[in-house]
Amino acid sequence: MGGEEGEMGVIRYGIVGVGMMGREHMVNISHIPAGKAMVAAVADPHPPSLHAALDLADSFGWPLKVFSGHKGLLDSGLCDVVVVSSPNMTHFGILMDVFRHPRPHHVLVEKPLCTTVDHCKQVMAAAEGRPEIVVHVGLEYRFMPPVAKLLEIAASRELGSIKMVAIREHRFPFLVKVPTQSGSWPRAPLASTTRTKSTTARQVPDIIDNAFVIVEFENGVRGMLDLCMFAEGSKNEQEISVVGDTGKGEALVPEGIVRMGTRQGGRNCVQTMKPTDDRIRYEGLHHGSSYLEHLAFLAAVKAAAGGGAVPTVDLRAGLLSVAVGVAGQLSIELGRFVSIEEVLE
Repeated sequence: MGGEEGEMGVIRYGIVGVGMMGREHMVNISHIPAGKAMVAAVADPHPPSLHAALDLADSFGWPLKVFSGHKGLLDSGLCDVVVVSSPNMTHFGILMDVFRHPRPHHVLVEKPLCTTVDHCKQVMAAAEGRPEIVVHVGLEYRFMPPVAKLLEIAASRELGSIKMVAIREHRFPFLVKVPTQSGSWPRAPLASTTRTKSTTARQVPDIIDNAFVIVEFENGVRGMLDLCMFAEGSKNEQEISVVGDTGKGEALVPEGIVRMGTRQGGRNCVQTMKPTDDRIRYEGLHHGSSYLEHLAFLAAVKAAAGGGAVPTVDLRAGLLSVAVGVAGQLSIELGRFVSIEEVLE
């Protein structure tokens, strides 16, 4: 760690992009046990966002330095790690500047890693040249206690050999923006969609806001995403289902419930669980998952000092999530299955 605070063991964060999610990261970091982490600097070209970040930092007792751009933050020497929570299309340029900078900064980058497969590949190549830097991709849902429990159940083979995975994500309309698991390689997505008025201002968006996406995997598993971003009144925003040849498991969020049914002795045995994690000190916007993600990221950052750091969610996971999304969009445009090789090549 550089600087006096880093040498005392406090991990100093810099946050690039302090809109809603950037400030959510600030609140999560404020709940990490005292003496382990703080936010030292933020960067954002949007003055109202900077002012909101300053107010938050003041409430936490943090002396915060603000910058209008990420380069000033990187040059400041104030930060050991950087959270990239700026608009999606800016991730590539910011990450490349992080890897080019003479001072190493560990990185937690919000999803998506980048907006194109080519940019993801360039980021991965640049990261290979900076092995001292820990890079964690913010796919926080896997840290949610019910989702983590469902993944554990699937991995334990309590459901037998996994055959189908489905995610039903029905959300309320998104906010207006500031201007500016199968264990196998995905093979071929097929998608169908339209665009509808799905922001809180009831505007037709420039992104896909509802779709059915089918993904075939090399090991024979099939996955499906049922997405709707204007689904008022849903009891659960996410319903994740994993079906094996001897049972089924499902995680319901925000109810926080996991249900598992298995065939035993010729009859169906159903268990209902409500997994929790005693480490969570702040639930926030993602039911405690962002807080747990920060704990995992901090553990990897501290392990990096001994040369043994492995991020929980690595760049390969970030690349694959973008590649499947790009393949799905191509499937919509072309009206056919699109192989993952078409996208990756």
